[in-house]
Amino acid sequence: MKSIVKLLTVICLLSACQTAESSKKVTIVPYNDLIAGAAQSDIYLPMLKGKRIAIVANHTSLVRDKHTVDILVDLGLDLQKVFCPEHGFRGNKSDGELINDQFDSKTGLPITSLYGNHKKPTVEDLKNIDMVIFDIQDVGIRFYTYLTTMTYVMQACAENNIPILIFDRPNPNGFYVDGPILESGHKSFVGIHAVPIVHGMTPGEYAMMVNGELWLENKLKCKLEVITVKNYTHFQTMDLPVKPSPNLPTFLSVLLYPSLALFEGTIVSIGRGTSFPFQVAGHPNYSKKDFSFTPMPIPEASINPPLKGQKCYGIDLRNMDIEPIILDKKINLKWIIQFYQDFGNKDEFFNTYFENLVGQDLLRRQIIEGISEDEIRKSWQNGLTHYKKIRAKYLLYPDFE
Repeated sequence: MKSIVKLLTVICLLSACQTAESSKKVTIVPYNDLIAGAAQSDIYLPMLKGKRIAIVANHTSLVRDKHTVDILVDLGLDLQKVFCPEHGFRGNKSDGELINDQFDSKTGLPITSLYGNHKKPTVEDLKNIDMVIFDIQDVGIRFYTYLTTMTYVMQACAENNIPILIFDRPNPNGFYVDGPILESGHKSFVGIHAVPIVHGMTPGEYAMMVNGELWLENKLKCKLEVITVKNYTHFQTMDLPVKPSPNLPTFLSVLLYPSLALFEGTIVSIGRGTSFPFQVAGHPNYSKKDFSFTPMPIPEASINPPLKGQKCYGIDLRNMDIEPIILDKKINLKWIIQFYQDFGNKDEFFNTYFENLVGQDLLRRQIIEGISEDEIRKSWQNGLTHYKKIRAKYLLYPDFE
């Protein structure tokens, strides 16, 4: 009898473990089932009344089809100006294209570029401002520059004693953490903190980490509040309602971005100048010729794409199933490793930008030396273990682990 009871207990425990495990299986949820910070005016309206406000926003700053800027104006709040990041306020500028100051045609508000002659708000930019809001949809990758802009804004707010309010949004790549940790010698606008390529945090969580770990210059801290996303967890992903930047046009491209962006540190095209960027990789001298594409200028996306007008041969991921990417929960290195191995003139393959993207010197050497993907991953583990302990302190939502 005791043995039967013991067996039933084990079965129940196994069942409970399986239920817990299955409950954390990554699921694709409709974006509009989540209630972003910007949609919760009942929470933030009392915080903003009587304040002179600036907002960091772009084309992704939407509550369904209405822009956050229009919502704040309609609420009668004293919105003074807009700051915009890379790709501009309307999200129609190519990567790296400098953005000029302008005025919003609908509201008449001045728009100050944080991707033009300066990337951090100046004292003059913040004159007569009582509160700064950050409301931009990010994709959760270290070298995607929106959170670098957020950090620079936090720095300026800390230096000028101005509170910052984050209208949080979900992270479509927030269901895992992976990649090498950025080393201090490779800090740049595409990576300024000691985090992995896939950091697994929302903008609000990331801001809390930057503040809490004293990562602002001179170890300053800003006055920070976060309006969290309702119904969101880190074992969810979602198709974004609007492309976050011109060259991430689809759900698939957002999920492939952390893997295929590594090619941007090489002579290989990842499809900028086509209708399917970050879903292919190719070069005119690639040895396998069964797939090809030709990059050409595309207004508001890729004005001067790499390998413009040249027929590129390579790999086609446009019809790849999304489910395996979600199940793998990792950066895929096999594509860049295989491309390097199959490429003729290996001395020309990498460029100096590769280390900026990766955040360290080792990965280039590992690929050149033929180190396996599994061995490369092992070299990341100590850094990832340390980072995950830091990350855990600032999570605002149930985690995938």
